[in-house]
Amino acid sequence: MSSNKLTSLALAGAVATALTASAFSATTANAAGKEKCYGVSLAGENDCAAGPGTTCAGTSKVDYQGNAWKLVPKGTCTSIEVPKMADGSDRKGSLEALKRDLPS
Repeated sequence: MSSNKLTSLALAGAVATALTASAFSATTANAAGKEKCYGVSLAGENDCAAGPGTTCAGTSKVDYQGNAWKLVPKGTCTSIEVPKMADGSDRKGSLEALKRDLPS
């Protein structure tokens, strides 16, 4: 392989690495100051982790699904109130997955 090809490959690799690092740091920066809040997203509007049978973002099946989360400002999750349950009991966000409002 010629030195021009090796130089081009090395340069392409460096650019790819820089772009990957940049994307990762941007994602990390976006998540800084945020926390995962379970049970507060509407159906299909979760950020990720919507339980078995789903893949990731936008895959929750029901409103306020307990095992689906949304990123919210840090320190606000447990104070987020969503409409009461059918039996009249309160629903709030949780820092851990919940067993309520799961799809059947």
